Amino acid sequence: MVSYFAGIFYIVRLLIYHTEALQGKEGIEKDVLHKQYSFMEERLWNIITVPALVIVLLSGIYMLWAFQWAYLSLGWMHIKLLGIGLLLAYHYWSWRTIKELQSGITRYSSVRLRMANEVATLLLFAIVFAVILKDLFLQYWWATLLSFVAMGALIMGVVKIVNKKKDN
Repeated sequence: MVSYFAGIFYIVRLLIYHTEALQGKEGIEKDVLHKQYSFMEERLWNIITVPALVIVLLSGIYMLWAFQWAYLSLGWMHIKLLGIGLLLAYHYWSWRTIKELQSGITRYSSVRLRMANEVATLLLFAIVFAVILKDLFLQYWWATLLSFVAMGALIMGVVKIVNKKKDN
């Protein structure tokens, strides 16, 4: 799981740098950076991120099978599986964005990518808290939801402040 999250966190950082290179550079420098970031993204994605995801998914399915699928009757497991589903959607979005950038298409600004980079962090927190807190996570769902909304707003605010200072 650590390898997967390391890969998913770093890939979006590379997408940010790749976008900045495509939008802010010209000529030979732009071409060199585009090729280098495309190479780095491809290696990270195919050598670390995707294999780690496969191992994590197979391990999770095996764990469910080993406990005769009993965990599927627990509410906190439904929250965890929802988080994993959202993480898989984020994984797909990352892959699609890699392919677009490798084609020279910049759909998102670097600021928007910086904000998207924090989505994986929030999903990681939600998944881990659901597993650790189990039924408390559901019992106090309103506090949990409020906490994650506040954390997301705080992260987005910090990203905006940092980018404003960076632009000045």
